[in-house]
Amino acid sequence: MSHDQNFKNLILACELATVAYERYRDSDNIVARLNLPNMRYAPEHKVDAYAHAVRGLASLEEDPEKQLKYIDFIDIYADLDDNERARYEREYPQEAEIMSSFAERFIQKGKQEGRQEGEATILLRLLQLKFGVVPEAVRRRIETAESDTLLAWSDRVLTATRIEQVIGEKGLSAPEASRVGEGKLGPAKTGL
Repeated sequence: MSHDQNFKNLILACELATVAYERYRDSDNIVARLNLPNMRYAPEHKVDAYAHAVRGLASLEEDPEKQLKYIDFIDIYADLDDNERARYEREYPQEAEIMSSFAERFIQKGKQEGRQEGEATILLRLLQLKFGVVPEAVRRRIETAESDTLLAWSDRVLTATRIEQVIGEKGLSAPEASRVGEGKLGPAKTGL
């Protein structure tokens, strides 16, 4: 980020701190709602600002990926301590449930990504053991493949005589595809 952009962000942060959160508490503007914790409020209204930011996120943003990103933003800037978090859960049970569902989705997403990464690592290892050096083009396809695809490819390793029988030739140029079978496509990473 440039020095100019940092300065503009600082100005924006300073300006937000002068805006009363009550003014945007029930706004239909997602940016305003996400920034409620950055606005001015009395200390006893901090939890309310947080709850309305969460409520706004849940009602105004449909994209689950963005919801996960924005809930983190709200949480960081609200910076609730343990007592405030307990009060939030007591006084705003619906919003606390929303937070729990966001957290659960975040955890599930992390688990899924971890599984896919593990599946890709195992498939790469199997290919390396069976065919030698795994070409970079093949490695890239494996590292970006979905879990179901990785499992199907792993099944094929047992009977394949060439790498392209495992992952197919889709996505490889004709010269690459012909070199894959010959084990000449490179350069490739050798470590896993």
